[in-house]
Amino acid sequence: MTENAEQMNTQANQEIQSETTLFAEPVGTYHHFTITNSLLTSWIAVAILVIFFVSIKKKIKKIPRGVQNIFELILEQALELADSITGDRKKSEKFLPIALALFLFILVNNWLGLLPGMGTIGFIESHGGHPMFIPLFRGGTADINTTLALALFAVIASHIMGVIMIGAWQHFNKFINIKSFIAIPGKIKKDFAVILVNPIQAFVGIIEFIGEIAKVASLSFRLFGNIFAGEVLLASMMALFAYILPLPFMFLEIIVGLIQALIFAMLTLVFMTIATQNHEEH
Repeated sequence: MTENAEQMNTQANQEIQSETTLFAEPVGTYHHFTITNSLLTSWIAVAILVIFFVSIKKKIKKIPRGVQNIFELILEQALELADSITGDRKKSEKFLPIALALFLFILVNNWLGLLPGMGTIGFIESHGGHPMFIPLFRGGTADINTTLALALFAVIASHIMGVIMIGAWQHFNKFINIKSFIAIPGKIKKDFAVILVNPIQAFVGIIEFIGEIAKVASLSFRLFGNIFAGEVLLASMMALFAYILPLPFMFLEIIVGLIQALIFAMLTLVFMTIATQNHEEH
């Protein structure tokens, strides 16, 4: 028996290891760009949404009927829900496209991770002499990189909206209140306490800045933690009994996927609403 045949026989006799990792596994490269299994699933989610809405756009009519009536009803309910957060229909109409796009992308990713083949179709690679199973597809939101990117997008979008709607100067003063320093000379004759109070007011914005970092961490880890935990739970249940036992947990994860997408979208609306308020209103 040749040396290669012996190695293949030895590798075949070894137990193939499979474990759920915190990070997405690379499945290929394109011009030095690493493609991970969660990235592939995210691309599929984008393709599904694009094809779906392009096909709907072609069927839109001035006089709605059938399915168009249902979608218009859903959109109206979404606007009313946004109004309950923003308190202003004009703001809702500006913020909802962003929040709704995030909701749909996250929802499709969450539910794609529950489909048969996710985490079970893949290939075998050797790591340190041990064969490892690498899934070709993995839920996009089960990767911390995806949820972190979504959280950064939501928070940065809220700041952009703040700059657009109340102005760059007003928005910047929420974090470093330069106006409080400028006001000291004019008020010091009437109230000597402004020497102490106004600098404190100026640097309270530092807490706001820390809060922005906390927003990113909260959004990303909440979504990642819930979806990743569901992925591990389903894998454990399927390892115990693959036929009936996982079904209740599958339905539970469908609901969790919907709730987590809704929470992310609602918090994005809240952040945008706060960012577009003056410091005094906030």
